[in-house]
Amino acid sequence: MMEESADIARLTAALERLVQLLEKHPPSSSGGSASEVILSLVPLSGVVFGCVLLFFFFLWQYRLRRELIRSGQYRPMFMANIRTLTLLIGIMGAASGLPMTILFLSIEGVSYALLGGLLPLCAGIGFLVFYALTIHSEREKERG
Repeated sequence: MMEESADIARLTAALERLVQLLEKHPPSSSGGSASEVILSLVPLSGVVFGCVLLFFFFLWQYRLRRELIRSGQYRPMFMANIRTLTLLIGIMGAASGLPMTILFLSIEGVSYALLGGLLPLCAGIGFLVFYALTIHSEREKERG
């Protein structure tokens, strides 16, 4: 009985301190906290849904391949058009990275925001260089 009354007294004292702290620092009435929570949930939900989508895509590919092997119809497919894919990714990366680089450079100058344009630009240029360098090996395969 004595322990219960001591626990109730400590709980009451803690609640009184909490009320005093809340009276000293009231929450902002601008309503910004709810909007900040909602805005932070948007990219998080996008990442979660994207991961779920990728998981089920890989699961479907696995099951499809397993059934093809079981029925004897499976033929290993290699990426024959990898050069075309790198050309496409390179053009898309360079075409999206160049305007972003120019925009961020004109708005903020040289800052960390500039990396938002430089990264896709450099990745696109890298894919285009890979496409250009593999042209010789493809021509050699056609000859020999």
